[in-house]
Amino acid sequence: MVTSQGTASVSFPFPSLWGIHSSIAGRTIIFGTLAISSITDNRVIGTVNFRGTPIPINGFWNESTKQISFDSPYATFSGHLTILDDNQIRIRHFILQGRFLMKPPSLQAGESGSWIATTDIPLNQFPAGGSFYTEQLPPVGAFLTSNILHQNFGGG
Repeated sequence: MVTSQGTASVSFPFPSLWGIHSSIAGRTIIFGTLAISSITDNRVIGTVNFRGTPIPINGFWNESTKQISFDSPYATFSGHLTILDDNQIRIRHFILQGRFLMKPPSLQAGESGSWIATTDIPLNQFPAGGSFYTEQLPPVGAFLTSNILHQNFGGG
């Protein structure tokens, strides 16, 4: 995809909505949605919504390394992108995963953990440039974040 200024190509569609899940020491601490509104000149702008209120994020995208980093008022996130094509159901999965560090004013300031965010689209809607994988299972967290994104939490 070409950014609004036509200066760079990005490996995933935007604007896009992702299901996001984070944990500390293997324990879920929070889940919600990540909205990436724009990527212009490698600058990421969007929101993260963990408790019903969208919180602004700002960060950077490195297309050559498929690395993302962004800050919210409460945490700093960094991670990388994996693309997985599921030819049986004709879906392309985009998986961002990495580490985060909580910062003041969060009550968990100084604690760190892992996060995973996923979104998906039909295979024919977005060209895959560069590295993508077929016939591999995504990380377990991808299934949870897919449920978050599609608001299919099960239970009740």
